[in-house]
Amino acid sequence: MDVIIENILPLTSQILGFELVQKDGSDLPAFSAGSHIDVFLQNGITRQYSLANCSSETHRYLIAVLNDENSRGGSRYIHESLNVGDTLKISEPRNLFPIQASTQKAKLFAGGIGITPIYAMAHELSAQNIPFELHYFARSKSALAFATQLHEQFHGQIFFHVDDEPESKADIQNILGIPQSSHHLYVCGPNGFMDFIIQSAENNAWNPEQIHKEHFAAVAQDTSNNGEFSLEIKSTGQRITVVQDQTVVQALQENGYCIPVSCEQGICGTCLTHVIEGEPDHRDMFLTEEEQAMNNQFTPCCSRSKSKILVLDL
Repeated sequence: MDVIIENILPLTSQILGFELVQKDGSDLPAFSAGSHIDVFLQNGITRQYSLANCSSETHRYLIAVLNDENSRGGSRYIHESLNVGDTLKISEPRNLFPIQASTQKAKLFAGGIGITPIYAMAHELSAQNIPFELHYFARSKSALAFATQLHEQFHGQIFFHVDDEPESKADIQNILGIPQSSHHLYVCGPNGFMDFIIQSAENNAWNPEQIHKEHFAAVAQDTSNNGEFSLEIKSTGQRITVVQDQTVVQALQENGYCIPVSCEQGICGTCLTHVIEGEPDHRDMFLTEEEQAMNNQFTPCCSRSKSKILVLDL
């Protein structure tokens, strides 16, 4: 659907907020905290951005975009090319990072731009009178997006931890405590940050079922040992070779098979494809370990094959 950029908010020197509204001022499709939208940019790139505002707001979506120094073309284009009044094509919201219905108390952890879905969660938990703590980590106070709003709206529940203020250093063990079964932890941010929080939680007896995460970027993969393998299209029997420096999606596209892709990193699940035979080499961060072990689906944007042939349900 098409939306209008109603306002652009300078949240930090490197983060811009974008308020998106319907052209005719009508309500936008409903969403829940943790949802994201796909943004289809005019340079041909599609990117996902979490909705940061309260889910009770029907008149706008609020996203925040970091001008990433390692941008693959999405964030840089947004920062340099978009203006108030421009039209953006977006998807309806979808939620891969929801607040669990069994949550009676929540620990929220945000690192950097990972505050966006966590901010929406704070709104929703507050509206439902579910107690929570929000711990927001950044390199400096100037890098904290929504800092004023968070302090005003969730005073006593929000805790800032910044690298250049030693007195704000987090005592993770004390913050996590020993959880009850109705306690849930939600974390979003850089991969190293999330690994630290999750490992600390598991060391404090948090069960994996109580820990929920959302990745913004995939872990770098070693592709030096990529081998050549073949795909077989079940419906036609056609064989397609995937060479070392090629993704499955690229090989399929070159042979006329259009696989929808979005993040191209194995994070969003847009390209998820059913596997009938063979053993995928799973390199995604979307499927759970249990789902990967079933070997009946994989993400062709980044995953490969351990077997010489993968038979795909295409």
